[in-house]
Amino acid sequence: MFKSINREGTYTTKYDAAKKKFGTDDLLPLWVADMDLASPQCVQETLKKRAAHPLYGYTVYPPAYYEAIVKWMDKRFSWQIEKEWIVPCYGVVPSLNFAISAYSKEGDGIIVQTPLYPPFVSSIKHKKRKVLDNTLVYENGSYHIDFDDFEAKAKEATLFLLCSPHNPTARVWDKEELEKIIEICLRHNVCIISDEIHADIVYEKVHHSIGAFETMMHHCVILNAPSKTFNIAGLNTSYAIIPDTHLRHQYIVEQDKSGITNGNPFGIEALMSAYEEGDAWLDALKKHLQGNIAYVQNFLKAHDIAITVVPTEATFLMWLDCSSLGLSHEALTHFFYYEAKLGLNDGKSFGQAGEGFMRLNVGTGRDVLEEAMQRLLKAVKGLDA
Repeated sequence: MFKSINREGTYTTKYDAAKKKFGTDDLLPLWVADMDLASPQCVQETLKKRAAHPLYGYTVYPPAYYEAIVKWMDKRFSWQIEKEWIVPCYGVVPSLNFAISAYSKEGDGIIVQTPLYPPFVSSIKHKKRKVLDNTLVYENGSYHIDFDDFEAKAKEATLFLLCSPHNPTARVWDKEELEKIIEICLRHNVCIISDEIHADIVYEKVHHSIGAFETMMHHCVILNAPSKTFNIAGLNTSYAIIPDTHLRHQYIVEQDKSGITNGNPFGIEALMSAYEEGDAWLDALKKHLQGNIAYVQNFLKAHDIAITVVPTEATFLMWLDCSSLGLSHEALTHFFYYEAKLGLNDGKSFGQAGEGFMRLNVGTGRDVLEEAMQRLLKAVKGLDA
């Protein structure tokens, strides 16, 4: 059902920007966080139907758009939200920037947890705020939060940018961890901006939205989108869920300043179709991705390759601990790009705490991963020669 599709020539970042990114065009690109897999048939058919209408002008968000999000949150996460809480957006990263502008001022401290998706930190720096890094603790092959450090950072913070599930470590935060985060943030009057764009692709654990905790109703902004889930990132359609009226008004003021307020006619249709009809497809996708994750884990173990997979609790992104290869950061990236001919994201791009790691995108067909693992095996043998 899920087969890799050739995307070359479609102006896709993953393939067409690979040479600029890696300095070579003869590698297998497994980096950008979108998938090589076709979007659901329901989305394809909906977009074809919309494209058949010959006008693509300015577009408003219809009531059905809000209703689709409300039903999805209830159906998938048992979170009952009001349609008035929803603010349509262009993308999660722009929304991060709007939130930083809305709820902080220059010089304010903002907490992040590295290793972390790079736009979190860059957005803070661009807005001339202070980065407070509550670096995640990597211990016994997994990550956890240093809560003593988190509380110390919270004393000088205005905002906390939460990544839930976490990218790149693929952690799904336990309810108890989130409750502790909430307790500390409320005690120090820290507002939480939670990026939950990967929430739909969680495996054995349960995703708890920070907005679903009653105590956070007036202290949080939730950012989400169907883009990762249904592979429609290019349609630039996301949304913020902001239960508090005052916070919502502040956010809308900043978003309006940007001029990015019109809806994308195709993105709106895709969201409604995916949320209304995409459940079975998503469940099948998750099984496919779990199979891919297990394949990589088993291959590394079977061939005694000195790379440890951090448990992939969510996302289609595997976080690989390559420290046992004994290579410097420069040597490690050279090894992957020019010896193994694999285009992965280097761990250091997620912050200093990511040094020695690489991020592998398994949102592709099994045949692509098989080729990738054979290339890796051959390159590793070259290291030992």
